[in-house]
Amino acid sequence: MNDTPLKIDPKHTALLVMDYQAGIIAMLDQPDGLIARVAETIALARRHAVHVGYVRVAFTDADYEAAPAKSRMAAQVRAAGRALHADVAATAIDERVAPAPGEIVVRKIRVGAFSTTDLDAQLREREVDTLILAGISTSGVVLSTVRDGYDRDYELLVLADACADREPGVHQFLTEKIFPRQASVITTEELAATLERG
Repeated sequence: MNDTPLKIDPKHTALLVMDYQAGIIAMLDQPDGLIARVAETIALARRHAVHVGYVRVAFTDADYEAAPAKSRMAAQVRAAGRALHADVAATAIDERVAPAPGEIVVRKIRVGAFSTTDLDAQLREREVDTLILAGISTSGVVLSTVRDGYDRDYELLVLADACADREPGVHQFLTEKIFPRQASVITTEELAATLERG
């Protein structure tokens, strides 16, 4: 999807696996192929010493209580009840793409990966300046993280076939028309070829 040859320095690159949680995956039609691609991409990243990080959305009792009354997101979270509670299985990272010991794992309480986590600090501590994004949904966590990551001066690569949205047309529009303004949009195969090439 990208005509410009890519060069990736694994030491300064992180693959972010965002919102790959049981309850979110369950909202997709036939997600097995997507999960398999992401699992293969995680294995590829680990083989090439690319940092791997995970982002999950989940709320504690204190988070529910602290949410502003006028917040639209807070209203949606409250309507979901315990489905988004940090202690329930639905908010756990899917075991097929589970973190390995020592990998970054952050819990967020907003849409994007950065605003309510210490993800940026953990990435900077590892001298990461390039992010490879995989996430559900394209119009949610991926869009928010592209915009925020761009403002934080990260080089961004979006894996189009490792992201998904309940609205395929929205996914296509974002990956073809919006994301290329701030990120390189590539496939998992292109990433593998780039890393194998060195």
